[in-house]
Order: sequence, then structure tokens, then C-alpha cells
Amino acid sequence: MLTERAMRDALAMSEESERLAKALIEYREAEGISVRELAHRTRLSEATIWMHEDDPGSSPTPFAARRFEEVLGWAPGSIPTVSRGTTDLELPPDSGAVTG
Repeated sequence: MLTERAMRDALAMSEESERLAKALIEYREAEGISVRELAHRTRLSEATIWMHEDDPGSSPTPFAARRFEEVLGWAPGSIPTVSRGTTDLELPPDSGAVTG
């Protein structure tokens, strides 16, 4: 059973994830770009972009959050992250290639 604090934290994280999803979609629409182009600009995979636009309940890894902050013009550290290793949906920081 979740504690009251855990439930508040989960709700706050969900709200932040929804804010990110909305911002990514609005950014793409304002720029007139595709998911593929946003993936290129962020150096993330298209799957990562889709995941954060379509599943507002998921928090990005620190690497993805940094990329989103850069492209959205948000302050560093403004996107809450989940700590986990690099997944197959993300490129390591030293890679310049884009998958998808």
C-alpha cells in the first residue's frame, strides 16, 4: 500500500510528465517538425519522443531530460527524472547517431 507521501509524489510526477508531453507536442507543432526531426534535434530515438508524448506517466532519464530541456529552452534540472541506466530507446551521450 502506498503511503500518502508516495501518492503525492506520484501525482506530482504524473503532472510533470503531462507538462513535458504537452510541451513537446506544442514545440513540434510550433516548429512545424516531425517526431523524426525532434529526435534528430535532441539526439534521442523516435521511440523515446513517442514514449514521452504518448505516455505522460513516464519520467525521462537524466540524459533525455537534459536533451528536452535544451531543445525546449527550459532551465537545467527543471524536468524531474527517474534514475535508471541508458535504455535501448536512448543513445549514449557520446553518440551523434540517430536511430529510427
